[in-house]
Amino acid sequence: MNPKIIELPKILDKRGNLSFFEYPQQLPFQIARTYWIYDVPGGEVRGSHAFKNQDEFIVALSGSFDVVLHDGENEIKYSLNRSYYGLYIPKMFWRRVENFSTNSLALVVSSTLYDVNDYIRNFEEFKRMKNAN
Repeated sequence: MNPKIIELPKILDKRGNLSFFEYPQQLPFQIARTYWIYDVPGGEVRGSHAFKNQDEFIVALSGSFDVVLHDGENEIKYSLNRSYYGLYIPKMFWRRVENFSTNSLALVVSSTLYDVNDYIRNFEEFKRMKNAN
């Protein structure tokens, strides 16, 4: 699979809107772990790694940030700034998250539990592994 923006359902209500995601209607994987990134100082970058087996889905619940993905040959940037869509990132895509706005909140759900051995933290190693497939 390739990365893609997934638009989430929006339930509009004068009292406040609601969005959600479920497997398998919006997400292509069952959720094993959820975490969030917040209070990122200006100019900082998060991520800068790939996963061997983990898929992720990232939503900007508040504020905005950019997710930059690399497939071993090409790079593409996704700007997330709405809480009713998110970015699906399949395994074996290098990712970094940058350009966080003040008070941004990134929600991340993943297909696996945390496993330090699933991380690829060296970009050259990632490119070798990706291009070997």
